Amino acid sequence: MNPDLARLQPYPFERLRQLCLGVSPAPTFREIRLSIGEPQHATPLLIQHALSEHLGGLAQYPTTQGTRGLREAIGQWIARRYAVPFLDVETQVLPVNGSREALFAFAQTVIDRTRPHAKVVCPNPFYQIYEGAALLAGAEPVYLNTMPENGFAMDWTALAESVWRDVQLVYVCSPANPTGNVMTLDAWRALFALADRYNFVIASDECYSEIYGDENAPPLGALTAARQLGRDDYRHLVVFSSLSKRSNVPGLRSGFVAGDAEVLKKFLLYRTYHGGAMNPAVQAASIAAWNDEAHVQDNRRRYAEKFQAVMPLIACHLPCAIPDAGFYLWAKTPIADTEFARQLLQQKNVAVLPGSYLGRVADGINPGANFIRLALVPSLEDCLEAAHRINDFCLSL
Repeated sequence: MNPDLARLQPYPFERLRQLCLGVSPAPTFREIRLSIGEPQHATPLLIQHALSEHLGGLAQYPTTQGTRGLREAIGQWIARRYAVPFLDVETQVLPVNGSREALFAFAQTVIDRTRPHAKVVCPNPFYQIYEGAALLAGAEPVYLNTMPENGFAMDWTALAESVWRDVQLVYVCSPANPTGNVMTLDAWRALFALADRYNFVIASDECYSEIYGDENAPPLGALTAARQLGRDDYRHLVVFSSLSKRSNVPGLRSGFVAGDAEVLKKFLLYRTYHGGAMNPAVQAASIAAWNDEAHVQDNRRRYAEKFQAVMPLIACHLPCAIPDAGFYLWAKTPIADTEFARQLLQQKNVAVLPGSYLGRVADGINPGANFIRLALVPSLEDCLEAAHRINDFCLSL
């Protein structure tokens, strides 16, 4: 067996399950789950119809590169959303079966095992796929703590030159999971300079990019940043995006990667053997989704309503703020985050995720400790009910 499998840590939701073994939630309350970031808004009918109308495609083997129609729909959306010239859909755009599998597979493509001491940089706390992908590619994860005092930004200067020399891949998440921080143009400028100097690849996870509060101020994307900084070839950069959060279709498993043509050429080769081709019916549904913005705007409106209603209630006892983007509240707890989550479930039947489960100890601290992540994915009514229960619980501490 692959010995690196033994280096994987239990997934956060398995750790949460273990934490809550033996807990009997108060029977007076029905369960409200704010623990998992699974969109609960209804899947738009236009996507459902496109899926059902193209089931005939199941009789054919799909190509790894997907149809040109899908790549063009993605390319057109990228051009509209990020204000960049239309990408070459033959070399700079590739559909993937959701960003999760692509983020994992990407490390297997990028990491050169012949070079000793390969390192992969990721934010801390972070999406656990980054760590697992690094370990199973034979690399060492390097964690950059994102702390409240610096706005939860990644501080590139925190790593020594001796570390940067061994870095082959940097995962960034903007908007970030769990903090909602969006990288600035200056942060991108500094990271691009490092990539040029040390010759590593940047994987920019942007699956939360379409959930934000101000319709006139979408979050800065990596492709836009690259274009503004004169990097028209998007060298060293690959962006990962998904329909799961944008269009409320986590079960569709549909997204894309876009950017550096030389890197994507190698990723396509890997995926040809990996078996990463997208279901033809899913491709048709994805075209419908990428071509429509009305449902996305409605989606944003609903999340904005929840943040405006819920955040002030939560912040009465748990310091937090509306994030730059995304659908999480990252709230500080007055007691250990694990004990907070366990007692809250027991007394109020509200499930939240301990922040320490999303982080690792680096520089002597786990930056997720004494935080909880609340996913505002249920209905407005359920989110408000959960907020009131959390308030009552905090009063009892």
